[in-house]
Amino acid sequence: MHEKGGFILHLHFLEHFYILGNMKIKNAVEALSALAQESRLSIFRLLVQAGKEGVAAGVIGEQLGIPAATLSFHLKELARAKLVKSKTEGRYVIYSASFTEMDKLIAYLTENCCAGDAAQCAPRKTC
Repeated sequence: MHEKGGFILHLHFLEHFYILGNMKIKNAVEALSALAQESRLSIFRLLVQAGKEGVAAGVIGEQLGIPAATLSFHLKELARAKLVKSKTEGRYVIYSASFTEMDKLIAYLTENCCAGDAAQCAPRKTC
């Protein structure tokens, strides 16, 4: 009986691992899909450059020449992928990059890079 219970527990562990592994891939695909569009990539890069303070939606539109309705759509897609956060300050909506999610994506993409010798593929430029 113990052996059978252990077998079931083992199968449950494998199922749990499979689901978690796919969720990691699913999150990476969502983030990369959100960034795989010129305007959204430009928005994200602008927000990364702005830092934690973020940028008002109107300023993003002005700096990148994106109409308000189009900008709203792109920001929604980036937020759905958890790459940007928003906060309201008075009449303004301030958007900022989610550096935690960006770091998770970079970590996922570089996991086990260069056969475990991270020094080979480490970024050359730091902030």
